[in-house]
Amino acid sequence: MTQYAALTYTADVDWSAPEQAAEMAEYRRFGEENAAAIRGGAALYPTPTATTVRVRGGRGGEVVTGDGPYAETKEALTGFYLLEAADLDEAVRLAAQLPAAWNGAVEVRPVIGR
Repeated sequence: MTQYAALTYTADVDWSAPEQAAEMAEYRRFGEENAAAIRGGAALYPTPTATTVRVRGGRGGEVVTGDGPYAETKEALTGFYLLEAADLDEAVRLAAQLPAAWNGAVEVRPVIGR
């Protein structure tokens, strides 16, 4: 079976905050109902906590860091699941069950084999 990264793009909120409890319950339900296909994943803290890393001049060059995400958008990368599915159709079926797909977007990408 192929592994797929399901990247969730939603409003950039703190998913650990009490006001997100109801939606987090939906994510837990997704996890329970699809445990056989989930190989990993996590919610991410809001984008202001991000650090972007670049190396000028390639390998061994100057390491440059910046606060925040690469780009500002209305929807931000807020989490991910590592799914195992027979094919893209099955991965899409699973991704459609994620709450992020209902009010944001879920990007599904095959993972390069180990």
